[in-house]
Amino acid sequence: MELGIVLPEASSPVANYVNAVRSGNLLFLAGKGPGLQDGTFITGKVGEDLTIEEGKAAARMVAINQLAVLKAELGDLNKVKRVVKVLGMVNCNSDFTQQPQVINGFSDLMVEVFGEKGKHARSAVGMNALPMNISVEVELIVEIEDN
Repeated sequence: MELGIVLPEASSPVANYVNAVRSGNLLFLAGKGPGLQDGTFITGKVGEDLTIEEGKAAARMVAINQLAVLKAELGDLNKVKRVVKVLGMVNCNSDFTQQPQVINGFSDLMVEVFGEKGKHARSAVGMNALPMNISVEVELIVEIEDN
């Protein structure tokens, strides 16, 4: 990629589900967390264990992991016609209200990679807990080119 990002291998689901499901020209990606190359995850509550900037970096890592899933599913990221919808979940306490700033780490990378096609509808919400105490989880829907 021109941005100098090296995509990891797409990680396998940790339970009874798949990374992506295609329905027509839409590809629905399961939620992914901020997995690192060494198999560990960025964990903890944003606003308590992590700063907003650290949370934003975790969200960017999730974007890289989701790009890896897209590449594994499609073979070529150029087949993405549009990033349609993003659901960003932030592990935080009930008094934390800056979820959008955290999920910007994900959204910003989608726009860096796909340009105008990367602009999407989005929800950024707080969660009391996420699996394995990951700091951020993001799922997304993309429209793909006809084959």
